[in-house]
Amino acid sequence: MSARSKQKQKQISTPSQDRCKADFFSGYDDVSHPRSSAAQIQDDQFSTFSESGGYCEVLISKPPPHITALGTESCEEEISCSPFRSESEDQESSQSQESEDTCWEEKTVVPHLVAKLCSGTEPVCKSNQFLGPEGNVDIELIDKSANRYSVHFPVAGFYLWPATGLGFLVTAAVTVTVTFDSWGRHLDLKLQHHEKWMVAGPLLDISVEPEGVITEIHLPHVISLPANEVDISWFQVAHFKDEGMVLEPPARVEPFYAILENPSFSLLGILLRLARGTCLSVPITSTALIYYHFHSEDVKFHLYLIPSDSLLTKAIDEEEAKFQGVRLQTSPPVDPLNFGSRYIVSCSPPLEIIPKELKLSYRNPGEIQVFSKVYAGRMKEPIMLEITEKRYKTLIWYTLVKPEELQFGATSAPPPLPAVAFMKEHRRHLQARMGNLNGVLDDLQDRGVFTEEEKEMVQQMPTQQRRNETLLRMVENKGHQAQKVLFKSISRRDPYLMSYLNQQSLQQ
Repeated sequence: MSARSKQKQKQISTPSQDRCKADFFSGYDDVSHPRSSAAQIQDDQFSTFSESGGYCEVLISKPPPHITALGTESCEEEISCSPFRSESEDQESSQSQESEDTCWEEKTVVPHLVAKLCSGTEPVCKSNQFLGPEGNVDIELIDKSANRYSVHFPVAGFYLWPATGLGFLVTAAVTVTVTFDSWGRHLDLKLQHHEKWMVAGPLLDISVEPEGVITEIHLPHVISLPANEVDISWFQVAHFKDEGMVLEPPARVEPFYAILENPSFSLLGILLRLARGTCLSVPITSTALIYYHFHSEDVKFHLYLIPSDSLLTKAIDEEEAKFQGVRLQTSPPVDPLNFGSRYIVSCSPPLEIIPKELKLSYRNPGEIQVFSKVYAGRMKEPIMLEITEKRYKTLIWYTLVKPEELQFGATSAPPPLPAVAFMKEHRRHLQARMGNLNGVLDDLQDRGVFTEEEKEMVQQMPTQQRRNETLLRMVENKGHQAQKVLFKSISRRDPYLMSYLNQQSLQQ
């Protein structure tokens, strides 16, 4: 552990005769509470619970089982620095000429080479590969039953595992071992309302060799930040150590991931701490998974609505594969969904659906997952599946399934979409999920796509959704070349978002 980390962490103990309770709000593991699940930890399990500065520590009488770590790799596309002139803005040639000899500035924490991962012009990483500065790096599965992986990063740089959202910034060659674990094994989940902790991402046990060469770790989370309903100060990274659970605030929180600088490695994951008495419905990114089971007399579909947790998706994939279930290509819900809310599954034409109601909750990988079963008979005509929010009757997801699709459900994933097709395919998701646009607008202006007035027009829109919609519409009106410039800019400045959208297509 770094000296900086040691100074931050402070262990506080109380007399053993004092009974101390710590309740953990874990929306992930709850399947019965409308919005959460909690854990009551008595002194026979957790002897102390206290706070000091930015850290809380819970001493555990029995240390949690040991777990190990994982690895990454990356690909990147060279972004052209030649200027782009809008068809309607030739008069801006002097501005374009200035940008001719100037490459885009490095304004993101993640090196711009990561944009190559999502550009669509380079081979996309497989689910068992990291994207790295010199290409894809293979990940070795060293223990399937323990979900343990190992990877060797050969050179300094940033490495991203698109299938999981996990990333590392390293200063030298290093071997990383990662084990995916279950929160339920380390938090006793009983409903309480004292301290509220919501599990916000996967639980990982990470070890590295040699130590001291990883300067940043990017931990994935499912909380939707663009919704502006979550305070960044609520994020904490939980370290499970022999002496207890130590909470550390991340250095930064971004959409899809939180960053720890100069990290110490252990069993760790992201928790969201809510104020006592809070009745907030936390918005999260989610995924709808649909599998078909083909029989000569009856076609059945299994429909899942889950948080966007790669480990959970992997567990469902493996369970469905045992019964010859084939995942169909679908897109995730565009808007963030509230954790713990209930949703109604319907179908046109009307078919038998059991159960018709799903709750957006989290069951640990390895547990039986909740899904709706749709009986389609011999399915001689297309069917429309829909998911509607129960309380407000809002349609949050739908898909059309045609009989001919079922013949090709098990084929390999399609190649990455070209830039323009990608922007069209994911327009609704980009409009809903894009964050701060200042860097993207600078790029568009530098390349001659936007004038200063057009840039300000986007910035003056009252909401993020309106700014995103205005940006996409204006670029579309300028033609394919402008869309390619926008595609490269978003890929460079928000590689996690583009990787997420790419992965949705590749894994379906």
